[in-house]
Amino acid sequence: MEPLGTTDGVRASAHRIADDGAKGAGRVQNVASAELKNLIADVEDLVARIADLKEADVAQVRGQVLRAIDSAKESLADTADSLRRQARQVVTTADDYVHDRPWQAVGVAAVIGALVGILASRRS
Repeated sequence: MEPLGTTDGVRASAHRIADDGAKGAGRVQNVASAELKNLIADVEDLVARIADLKEADVAQVRGQVLRAIDSAKESLADTADSLRRQARQVVTTADDYVHDRPWQAVGVAAVIGALVGILASRRS
């Protein structure tokens, strides 16, 4: 691991922050996708059963559908909370870095600003 006072250390820190954000977003996407697939499969199964059910059975199936939807909502909310915690951790890490090394942070920001300016001027 490079010391944070070097250019390589700053670059490594920036990569770690970006990787943490990307991993968190990927996990949210995977969990959300799996939950939605499970919910769809459950709903399709229940709809297929409804075709030849009695009135009492329909009420039971309706309850199952509502429980499946509630479960999916809860899981997605938990995932969103987890992503928020990870995002706060990334922001806290970046904030701590800026407070501990203000001049290096200014230098990094200047370099990034210059790169964005160069890229923007090429597209014009």
